[in-house]
Amino acid sequence: MTDGLKITNLSAGYGKHRVITRFTAPPLPRGRITMLTGPNGCGKSTLLRGLAGLNQASGEVLLDGQPLLALPFAKRAEKVVLLPQSLPQGVHLHVLESVLAARRASGGRSDREEEAQALALLQQLGIAHLALHYLDQLSGGQKQLVGLAQSLIRQPALLLLDEPLSALDLNHQFQVMAVVARETRRRNMVTVVVVHDLNIALRHGEQMLMLKAGELIASGEPQAVVTPENLARVYGVRGRVEPCSQGKPQLIVDGVINDK
Repeated sequence: MTDGLKITNLSAGYGKHRVITRFTAPPLPRGRITMLTGPNGCGKSTLLRGLAGLNQASGEVLLDGQPLLALPFAKRAEKVVLLPQSLPQGVHLHVLESVLAARRASGGRSDREEEAQALALLQQLGIAHLALHYLDQLSGGQKQLVGLAQSLIRQPALLLLDEPLSALDLNHQFQVMAVVARETRRRNMVTVVVVHDLNIALRHGEQMLMLKAGELIASGEPQAVVTPENLARVYGVRGRVEPCSQGKPQLIVDGVINDK
């Protein structure tokens, strides 16, 4: 398979500290959402930054057979977009201006068509009413939604989302995942989403990578990854996945394993 993302022997970290060492994963296909899960501090954010070439990284990262880490920063930025957990502070731009600026940063034009696309994205995310509000006036959750609009307007081939739901209410969590799923399929992107809520991963993910201490513990379809054995090994809990009344998989945690 050449289409999609292939990660082989990726090492990434900060200075002399290696968080991810010789990480290899099964191919991540285009048009599907891969959920990246694991406990706090296991290397999820570092892995995303390594894939985007934003920290010290080595190894092989191929997107449709093209080595990403060998590309100049500007060329790589045309293909890869990373949405971090929080946007930069103190940016005094209107929401709509910020989304259009993100599009121009990826080579887009500044015209009525681009403005219509930006407004359509804001509408899909439920924040069109904030178009003329300033970024530094928004709540944390609203900023996350604007950041997602900025990411999608750039039309990346590889979309990396680092906890995009962490500051959102239940309504917006489902709204965002619906938009991400639709745009992933429509644009045929490789999309990787970091989440802590395994029920969200089970419901919205099409495949999953589960990490512990920088190591890939399990990969595959979410229900094949979220097993009692992996929950015990990675999270130190006794848990199980059972169908809810509508037949959808749901994680139930029965307790903590004290001798982990």
